[in-house]
Amino acid sequence: MMRFLSLILVLSLSSITHAANSANTTILILGDSLSAGYQMPIEQSWPSLLPEQLKQKGINATVINGSISGDTSGNGLQRLPALLKQHNPDWVIVELGANDGLRGFPPATIKQNLTQIITLSKAANSDVAIMQIMVPPNYGKRYTQAFSNLYPEVAKQQDIPILPFFLEQVIVKPEWMMKDGLHPKAVAQPWIADFMASQLELIL
Repeated sequence: MMRFLSLILVLSLSSITHAANSANTTILILGDSLSAGYQMPIEQSWPSLLPEQLKQKGINATVINGSISGDTSGNGLQRLPALLKQHNPDWVIVELGANDGLRGFPPATIKQNLTQIITLSKAANSDVAIMQIMVPPNYGKRYTQAFSNLYPEVAKQQDIPILPFFLEQVIVKPEWMMKDGLHPKAVAQPWIADFMASQLELIL
């Protein structure tokens, strides 16, 4: 009798584990041109390739690409409420700030916008992760350092995961970068999708 009950318990736990693994997670990516599929068909962009990469890791996910080329953190903040209401995501992945930095926006302003994005997402019962963003060194050591530091500061203050900047690994391969030196080509997107899936596997 005890062996029978143990078998039932094992089967029940197995069913619960299977259900958890097969549950679908909705991920909203709030980003700019680095995630929007800049100058390429959207189906070639890394967010479009991400679900398959996650599936290979046993994670079923619906990925909503809420990224728009040229967006600043302020633009993302303005668009976020409608996206949250429409998609009710389990996770919001924030990839914003590059355009703020390229325009020399004050780090304090960027930090405030990112904090509001996180606060709104949490209020909508979404978990949040933020991506580290960096700007080129020609903006001066003082600005680039302050800009770089604001991301771990926000992540720590808001108690959320921080994801590494995928462009750091891509930009060292010139054949993967567009002529502007800022945007990855389509050929780099599968690698980015795999990289992001590996990072997201750790937190999902």
